[in-house]
Amino acid sequence: METTFDYGPVDEILSRYDLSERSAIAILQDIQEHYNYLPREIFPKVANAIGIGEARLYGVATFYENFSLEPKGKYVIRCCDGTACHVRGSQPILDKLREELGLSESKHTTDDLKFTVETVSCLGACGLAPAMTVNGIVHASMTPEKAMEIVEKLRKEDETA
Repeated sequence: METTFDYGPVDEILSRYDLSERSAIAILQDIQEHYNYLPREIFPKVANAIGIGEARLYGVATFYENFSLEPKGKYVIRCCDGTACHVRGSQPILDKLREELGLSESKHTTDDLKFTVETVSCLGACGLAPAMTVNGIVHASMTPEKAMEIVEKLRKEDETA
């Protein structure tokens, strides 16, 4: 059974902007905020609305690392693997998160779209190493055990929501 993409949120976002190329990044940011990624279906519509080619808009989306073309989980966990974090043990934290959530280097998001685990080169929190963020909130002096406590807390919060 084929599902039809709901363009309502995209239309609402487009209505807030001057429909020109200079609005492309802001529009993409708002669309990603709504869907938690950039669905492939939005590219023809947005490109047409702002008067640029679809390939050009796709180029913008793939140039900036902040944009994602893959669905992300409700909770995005970013593990720092910069020098300070790596030296202080970030790899065992990442390994434990992947093991617990059934993820790997190639699979970043759980099937239920609850968790995404990514590595980043630096969170800018070297003095707090090893560090990770959950939806932008920094967690310092992490250990595999502390990471699992955070995951369990998020699971419980999600069950009661």
